[in-house]
Amino acid sequence: MRLRYVAVSLLCLVAANASAQAKKAQVAKSPELRVDFTRETLPNGLNVIYHVDHSTPVAAVLLWYNVGSKMEQPGRTGFAHLFEHMMFQGSKNVAKGQHFSLLEAAGGRGGADINGTTNWDRTAYFETIPSNQVELAIWLESDRMGTLLEAMDQAKLDNQREVVKNERRQSFDNQPYGTWPEKMGEALFPEGHPYHHSVIGSMTDLSAASLADVSSFFKTYYAPNNAVLVVAGDIDVPQVKQMVRKYFGPIPRGPRVPPLANMSVPENVGHQQRYVIADAQAPAPAIYVGYRVPPAKDGRAPVVSLLGDVIGSGRSSRLYDALVRRQQLATNVGGFNFGLADGADMLVFTATGKPGSNPDSLEVALMAELAGTSSFTQAELERARAAERFGFVNGLQTTGGFGGRADRLAEGWTYFHDPNYVNTVLRDYDRVTLDDLNALARERIVDRNRVVLIYVPSKKTASTSTPRVP
Repeated sequence: MRLRYVAVSLLCLVAANASAQAKKAQVAKSPELRVDFTRETLPNGLNVIYHVDHSTPVAAVLLWYNVGSKMEQPGRTGFAHLFEHMMFQGSKNVAKGQHFSLLEAAGGRGGADINGTTNWDRTAYFETIPSNQVELAIWLESDRMGTLLEAMDQAKLDNQREVVKNERRQSFDNQPYGTWPEKMGEALFPEGHPYHHSVIGSMTDLSAASLADVSSFFKTYYAPNNAVLVVAGDIDVPQVKQMVRKYFGPIPRGPRVPPLANMSVPENVGHQQRYVIADAQAPAPAIYVGYRVPPAKDGRAPVVSLLGDVIGSGRSSRLYDALVRRQQLATNVGGFNFGLADGADMLVFTATGKPGSNPDSLEVALMAELAGTSSFTQAELERARAAERFGFVNGLQTTGGFGGRADRLAEGWTYFHDPNYVNTVLRDYDRVTLDDLNALARERIVDRNRVVLIYVPSKKTASTSTPRVP
């Protein structure tokens, strides 16, 4: 079955199961789905995955580097994200700005089709182009992996440092509620832990970054032995293998990557932390409640995602029914986890009040709902499971981009050293039982494992953060 038909089949399956769930509780089975692939490792350590889909004349080239903000050292935060920007500033054979212009001239589009992203655990670069232009994309990625430092200079570093600083101002410092992810990470992970600081880094560290610092970072992490390349779509594998070996083969292996710092933390934070943040940009009060939960590499990761869905995701969630529909205290709610790979993850629930409303009433109502989340029903589990299935399969309809087949194959190799991970995700969701869901809620959705951020509209010129005793 071609993947573009799977989502339709899944919708039919969900509709058919809806009436059956009312009659009896049972674990639904996922539709048959498989993403086929082949893999090889070049002598320089580059792992390469090939996936064939001739349904459309499109190909994706995606390169994941096993480096994110968790690899950064104290005083050197923000380097992984800064390098995402530096990688588009030109290399030995590609002038600044030409990466985009060459691909767009060949039929690619910017944004969702040609871009890069950085998170705590990895940095990714991807291009989706007409399949007859796959060699161009492979060459462009190889050129900046192999020769970026030959074109790097102080002017480019200074320019992109300011771009990242402005991005921080726009997305964090001057955005309503913009600082909450950073504050949540700082509270859920102790100082010195690799997840304690934000991906974008601090202004102080960005200002202190030298050309020697960023060059050393590139030499350490932007090497073939610390990356996985995925070429997917309408491709001829033997032909593409020749291209990959031609362009990436001559790039020398990099040095041994330093071992990851200790990522372990206790299961619970140990006590409740509560902060009130005066936010001059906030139009209404908002509350963010975070819990430390098992990470993506833990076998309970699917339970974490389903727990967030049942409590706070969508109009069928408990928080929406209680706070938006019945009590009418919130205009919107949310529940989600970050998907952090090592040590622990963050599970967050949010509620935004009405302009001019009392944040205390919203907080009391939200805490009351969270206190009762340890007696879920089979129907709630099945609704959440269906939503996760649909989101996953819907993403697989695309070859490249975030959540597409190339992205999932790279994710499997980077986190689990197993690209077949993509073919096990639905199975793992199916295996989650009601007992699993309730057990994790009783263990982690507790006050001793809670961080509460309360954003209060303020006329002050700058945001402040002051702890209050619960």
